[in-house]
Amino acid sequence: MEKRTILAVVLSIVTITGFYFIQYKFFPPKPAAVQQRPLTAEQSDAPAPLPVDEVVPLGSPDAQSSPSAMEGAETFPEYEQVTKIETPLFIAELSNSGGDITGFKLKEHRDGDDYVDMILDGAESAHAFTIAFGNKSAAPVNAFFNSRRISDTAIEYYRDFSINGGVFRLTKRYTFRPDEYMFQLEVTLDGGYSVPALSFASAGEAPAAYTLAFGPQIGPRFDKLDGNYDYRRYITFINGKQRQEKVAANQDAVVSSRVSWVSIAGKYFALIAVPDAAAYEIVFSARPPEPGLDTASRLFIVRPPLSASRSTDVFRFYLGPKTSKALTVYDTGANGFGYTDLRLEQVANAGGFWSILSPLETLLNWFLNLFYGLVPNYGVAIVLVTLLVKIVLFPLTKKSSEGTLRMQAMAPKIKEIQGKYKDNPQKMNMELAGLYKKEGYSPLSGCLPMLIQLPIFLSMYNLFNNHFGLRGAMFIPGWIPDLSVPETIWNFAPFKLPILGWSDLRLLPFIYVGSQLMYGKVTQTPDQAGNTQMKVMLYVMPLMFFFILYNVPSGLLVYWIMSNVLTMVQQLAINKLMAGKRAALSAPPAEKKVIVPPKKRKRR
Repeated sequence: MEKRTILAVVLSIVTITGFYFIQYKFFPPKPAAVQQRPLTAEQSDAPAPLPVDEVVPLGSPDAQSSPSAMEGAETFPEYEQVTKIETPLFIAELSNSGGDITGFKLKEHRDGDDYVDMILDGAESAHAFTIAFGNKSAAPVNAFFNSRRISDTAIEYYRDFSINGGVFRLTKRYTFRPDEYMFQLEVTLDGGYSVPALSFASAGEAPAAYTLAFGPQIGPRFDKLDGNYDYRRYITFINGKQRQEKVAANQDAVVSSRVSWVSIAGKYFALIAVPDAAAYEIVFSARPPEPGLDTASRLFIVRPPLSASRSTDVFRFYLGPKTSKALTVYDTGANGFGYTDLRLEQVANAGGFWSILSPLETLLNWFLNLFYGLVPNYGVAIVLVTLLVKIVLFPLTKKSSEGTLRMQAMAPKIKEIQGKYKDNPQKMNMELAGLYKKEGYSPLSGCLPMLIQLPIFLSMYNLFNNHFGLRGAMFIPGWIPDLSVPETIWNFAPFKLPILGWSDLRLLPFIYVGSQLMYGKVTQTPDQAGNTQMKVMLYVMPLMFFFILYNVPSGLLVYWIMSNVLTMVQQLAINKLMAGKRAALSAPPAEKKVIVPPKKRKRR
């Protein structure tokens, strides 16, 4: 009986399965229409975005119309209050308008008659570290906050906001350290139980909880970002690698990868942002310029939507000089935040092509500081470093001159071979190679020493153009008060020269042209005197460089002028050494005298 029952069950299952298989295979039912509806904030992982326009500061006329929002509400000020926090390194000025920083003055660095202010404004007062509800296109919060002084170096700003009948609080707490340029900013959004999640929608952009912004520029003030006097570099550090982001004028660059830190770096100073572990979106922006500023350099840190009613994000910001002394403490743990191997000193490295020359530049920098320690004048130190390099490279320069001399001596034979085999290039090259081998001459002996000197020249150029110690360093009182900027002997502003736009008369560029012309005359070889191309190089190139280098830092021109002068002295010495060899090589070979032995007399 049991076997029959089991067999019946098996046959029933097979029959039913076969029936449904045939039905769905050959006679499939029509799909039912499904109505799709957006998920609510409780049903989805991400909160439903709220329009930014509905966020109203509690205590404003718009918020007072909502009794639920005003019930038990704290009062907030109706005017701006500025607080100063001073440490041995800087003076931070904070405003209760948005709870922003409006000034960050470095006490050890000057900008004219005042301290360097790292927050550079345009025609209007600048507010940095602003908060906007939503993405970067949302307007920054400028309502007046309440403040709470935590300690001599810490302050907290907070304000309540109403949204859709609920209330949430924005809190910004700044904590500074007396011996560091880095400080901490904690941003807290607390919706309590009335606002379960915070996600704000900016027009045309993805929803976000808030955007923390810095702008419009880092200080100090500048005339223009020309790459010599100052510049802006946008740097990210991701997975142990530094990268420079390209940000064109009036454009943005968006970085979606999780970063260790990001930076807006100038020639001597930098802003570095070190966010916590959250996956923020980073936006570098060169738009829009502020009134009074030709270009903007902004940083936006976009916080993703919050899925909880309360969240605190921690940011650390470095606002200070690009010096190894100030930056390497974040590699060794000798800082108040416990950072090790953060590698912020890479902001001070040039990066790109110049990173190849970094070891050589470091060595030259060591000698520059050594000489400055002996003679506390960076102008004299530049002269001594240039002299040292010329002494070290003298053997190579001498070898190059010897190679040029040998080539001049072989010139007639080379021309003879070139004329004889002008229709047979292959044979001509073979004959020239045979001539070089016979004379013991290498064609590279003249140019190879110069190629070896090129990296040293480029390293010195970059060093003297960017060395932090040159900033504000005086060379000659009354003439060159700052080696990091162009010198001036007469300022005729507001008049400017047409086309060139110059309003200063400078002496160093004229001295440079004179030294370059003299350098060309001394180093010119006899066979180059009648060469038209060499005449163009001798006279036209210095004039071109006169216009190119007119507004470069004076320290760079001091180096270039001294290099030309020392090279001339060096070349005159080499010419004197080579004079005897030149005469020997150019003299015709002496005829060999045949000595006929006297005839032996026959004995009688």
